[in-house]
Amino acid sequence: MGASHDLEASHDLEASHDLEASHEALPHPMTMTPVSAAPAWADLVAKYQSPDLRRSIRQICNSFLPFVALLVLMYFSLQVSYWVTLVLAIPAAGFLARIFIIQHDCGHGSFFKSMRANDRLGFICGVLTMTPYKHWRLSHSIHHRGASSLAKRGIGSIGTLTVGEYRELSRWRQLGYRIYRHPLFLFGVAPVFNFVVAQRFMFTAYSRKEWASLHWTNLALSGLAVLLILTIGLKALVLVYLPIMVVASSVGTWLFYVQHQFEHTYWVADEDWDYTLAALKGSSYYNLPAVLRWFTGNIGFHHIHHLSPRIPNYRLQQCHEENPVLQRVTILTLASSLRTASMNLWDEQTQRLVGFRSLSPAGRSGR
Repeated sequence: MGASHDLEASHDLEASHDLEASHEALPHPMTMTPVSAAPAWADLVAKYQSPDLRRSIRQICNSFLPFVALLVLMYFSLQVSYWVTLVLAIPAAGFLARIFIIQHDCGHGSFFKSMRANDRLGFICGVLTMTPYKHWRLSHSIHHRGASSLAKRGIGSIGTLTVGEYRELSRWRQLGYRIYRHPLFLFGVAPVFNFVVAQRFMFTAYSRKEWASLHWTNLALSGLAVLLILTIGLKALVLVYLPIMVVASSVGTWLFYVQHQFEHTYWVADEDWDYTLAALKGSSYYNLPAVLRWFTGNIGFHHIHHLSPRIPNYRLQQCHEENPVLQRVTILTLASSLRTASMNLWDEQTQRLVGFRSLSPAGRSGR
């Protein structure tokens, strides 16, 4: 099944072992409940891990068909007003985000029982999201294996420095980190550059199959672009698809950010890393309104997703609601999540994310 599938399978075996054998503590807003007093995690989540073919096909239909329909409407709206086109780009971006969640499930082997079917659909999704599927699949697997480990930051995650690391930087490198973590860059410039430009070259690769994935994705994008340019013209193509990518990439980056970057998250040295705590304390439950939950494919139940990546997105809410023990996690709402944008550094002394304003004058100036 390839290197990334082997890695994912290894991850699941290790995860199941960790979930059953762990005797660490279960995170709670006020107290810590021993894992040994809770159900065995592997047994608890097992019944939610089987894909439902009907539900998967229904999700394909209610994601791809409206997306294509909106693309057509956006093209014809160019003859009316570009403001109408931009308004239509918002729901279109929502459906593209939903398509990315399908790609995400395919990468975990959770959308279909057949890995071949997962990979084929994942590739199609990757063309629409402008993401080389196999490269993303492997980097995301690495993210799952090292989420919340201070020693494994950087691959498939938002770059985060500790207070001590930041203070050791030169003034210019501190400035660079501040620019990188600024909301306008992190959720504005960086996402669209990453999806539209950087992923055409794939700056980091781990195997030859990923390079093949990059080339096939770029070839498919090129062929599709040529076809559309000959049909509707280059200007129309850019005016329609670029705003969709801008909105969808920014929203996707925000979702990924807020699911791990909140004040009382979980970061530890690699030797102290615990799979269960990384999932239940290092991932948030983003309690979104129902319509946003639908468009984002229930990815707000991120603590459950990290606990068991094999659960299809349409079973995450059910798993959360039927197991009160999984509800004792950090809950973020749209309003409360906004303040996480100013949390930029991990303070190892207080064990929380802090903002630049919390630094002493010496810490701000650098060397």
